[in-house]
This record gives sequence, structure tokens and C-alpha cells, in this order.
Amino acid sequence: DKFSHELGVSKILAQLLVNRNITSLPQAERFLNVSTRHLLDPFSFSDMHKAVNLIKQAAKNKERVMIFGDYDVDGITALVLLKETLKKIGIDAAHYLPHRIKEGYGLSKNILHIAKQKNIKILITVDCGISNHKEIKELRRNHIKVIVTDHHETGAISELPPASCIINPKLKSSGYKYRDLAGVGVAYKLCQAISGSTLSEDLDLVSLGTIADSVPLTGENRIIAKEGLLRLSRTKRAGLCALIENAGIKNKKFTCAYVSFILGPRINASGRMDTAEASLDLLMSQTPEEAIKFAEILEGHNRARQKIERKILEEAEDLINKEINFKEHKIIVIAKKAWHQGVLGIVASKLAEKFYRPTIVISLNEDSCRGSCRSIKNFHLFQALSDCKKFLNAFGGHSHAAGLVIAKDNIEDFKRNINRLAHERLSLEDLLPSLEIDMEAGFRDLNEQIISELEMLEPFGVGN
Repeated sequence: DKFSHELGVSKILAQLLVNRNITSLPQAERFLNVSTRHLLDPFSFSDMHKAVNLIKQAAKNKERVMIFGDYDVDGITALVLLKETLKKIGIDAAHYLPHRIKEGYGLSKNILHIAKQKNIKILITVDCGISNHKEIKELRRNHIKVIVTDHHETGAISELPPASCIINPKLKSSGYKYRDLAGVGVAYKLCQAISGSTLSEDLDLVSLGTIADSVPLTGENRIIAKEGLLRLSRTKRAGLCALIENAGIKNKKFTCAYVSFILGPRINASGRMDTAEASLDLLMSQTPEEAIKFAEILEGHNRARQKIERKILEEAEDLINKEINFKEHKIIVIAKKAWHQGVLGIVASKLAEKFYRPTIVISLNEDSCRGSCRSIKNFHLFQALSDCKKFLNAFGGHSHAAGLVIAKDNIEDFKRNINRLAHERLSLEDLLPSLEIDMEAGFRDLNEQIISELEMLEPFGVGN
């Protein structure tokens, strides 16, 4: 009643705000009137001053800098943003994007060799690095400074890599008041700190990576998404213009759905099917002609990805029918030879949604096998993988999406153990998909005013 009266809005909108844990008028006003004024100070990251000093020193001393990224939308947008920001202070940074299938996620085993070859003095990671203890130790031993910018879960605090500085909001020691930034969001904070400005003109890129990475659209991410979607619809970047035109969504009102289901999958397709360089080239295109060429390459990759995905999904459902006993298995773990590693995450996601169980899909090889994992609402996947780490060669990710590397001989033991954990942690109710309803409303309450009020709650996505 207080919200409705003070804000001059309907009881319906007031109830929806309360349901989103908004409990004070300043909070409500900030939620409804999103502004870049409310972005947090990048220097509240405990290591930010140190990182900026190292970078500015490198610019002054003309030292070689390399940015190491990731092959998804979040990692690619972060790399482009940081590369452009460094260029403005006189650093022409080299970059490296690992190959998803040949090298996998995170710092490559041969990163030291690559860095030495290019005479790199500072390596900056974007959207990765927090789990690369060994590789970073090697780089530091060879007098290469490492700045880690990442947003993935960190595991035990003792396992932090020995980097020169770490900027990750998931760290308890980060000092940052918002933990859910995407990888590009963390890179954006570094770029803000380097440039000393809001860089609001770059929010087209930041919102693209943020929304595509399915992070909660709350707090600072809400500002990034809402402001960024406005800029995305009128972007001047040649690559994004070509991609938007090619996808047939030019001059439309941009929503999160356009990013999640139209633009994101096209940018991701390049790294799924081959190297992610084509997506990087698209976003860094300087001319419309160049951009159109790369947009068409991505379109081709996306069609190939859809075809492979359909085939694997069919085979996976077949395996589930044969191998999974739903009374026994609260987690679906399936594996098959020669499944294309680039689409395992999408397949796992679709299966988790269909069967409403945490799902792990593994591509079998003779030695180490790679898998993608997706979870459901009440199961913390990263924690479960941590508790089964003795069966895994490597793993990383978030509470609801992760990746793993496992030896073929360990798959059965892993399957047994992770299901044992699931039996302890998941009730039968947890395995029932639920629909959250905000409130009941009569037809007479629904009118044009309510519709326009509901639009004030946009952008909709994870967490909203």
C-alpha cells in the first residue's frame, strides 16, 4: 500500500516489487529508474588500483601486453572491450583465444611458450584464469606479470592462483559489493578504472556478453542490460550492425530474448564449430564490407551447429531411455563416443529442462573425456563437482552451469558418487518443475496502464 501510494503505481506493480525483495522506497525508485549513475565504483575491487598501475606502467615502458580470452560471447566481448580500451592509452595488445576442442577452457598448457615467443611482460585474462594455478605459477616464475579478471566460482580460498592481482567479485576478499557480474562485466570495471570514465557508449558490447552468459539481471547487471539494450538497438559498431541486419531484427525494440536466442547463438557458433576468431573479427570489423563477410561466416557456423545439435539430442534421449532409471538416478550422466564437444552445453541445457534433473553430457575419447553440466533450481552443481573432484581431471564453472574433464575409466564411479550426493541434497519436490506466480489478478485489473507498468520491470531474464 505504501509503495502504491508513494510511487503513484498500481497495487499490482507494488506487489511485484515486494516479491522481488524490494523493501524500501529508494530501492524501488532505483529499480524502476535505472541509471548509469548507480554503477558501482570500480576501485572498490581490492586489487583494482594495483592492476591499473601495472597496466599504466606497461604503457609508459612500452611493454608487450597480451589478453587471454574465452571462446564464448562473454569472453569475446570482454576481449574486444579491453583491447579497445588499452589501445586508447597506447597499448596495442596481442590476444589469444583458445580452441574449444583442441585446448579447452582456460589458460592453455603452452601459454608460457606463446607468451615468451611474443615477449609478453603482462598477461591479462578475461572470463577465465581463476582455476589456472599451475599455468600462472609458471608465468610468474618466468617474470611475466598476470592480472586475472574472472567471474567463475573459486573453490577453496587456498587454491587461488599466484597472480599479480585478481579481480573477481566471487572472491570474499574482492571488496566488491555485487558478486554476479559476467566476465565482460568484470572486464568493463577494469576498463572504467583504466579510462577514468563510465564508458557508457560501450554498454552495447557489455550487455551482449552479460545477457548471453545468463547471469542474474539484478543489481549492476540490471543497469548494464537495460542501458545496453538501448545502445545495442542503435549501435554504430560495423560488426553488430551486420549481425543484426543478417538476423532480420533491424529497427526492432531490443529485448533480452533477441540477445539470448538470436545474436548470442550466432556469436557462440564460431567457437563451437571451429575457432572463435571469426566472432572476434566480426566485433572488431572496421568497415561494413568486412563485417558482412564475417556475419555470413557466423550464419553458416550457426546452421551447422543446429544440425549437429539436433542429431546429438536425439542420440542422448535414446541413451537416457536405455540407461537412466529415474528412481535411482537423480542426476542424468550420459556419455558417447565422438559427440561434438562444441554443442554439449546446449544439449545438456535442453535435457535438464526437459527431464528437470541436473544433466551431465560427456563426449568419450580414449584418454580424457570432456563434459558439460547444467543444473536445476535447487542443486549447486559446482559444489557437487568439488565434492567429487577425486574422479575428475579438471572442472570449473558456476552453481548451475559447469564443464569437466574426466578419464574414461572414472565415469562410472563419478556417476555413482554424484548421484549419491544428489540423493542426500535433492528432495522429490526439488525434481518437480515449478512455476512461480507473483499474484492472482482479476481480468478487470488488467488494462493498458498495467501493461505499461509491467514494462517498467524489464529487462526480463535470470533473476527477474
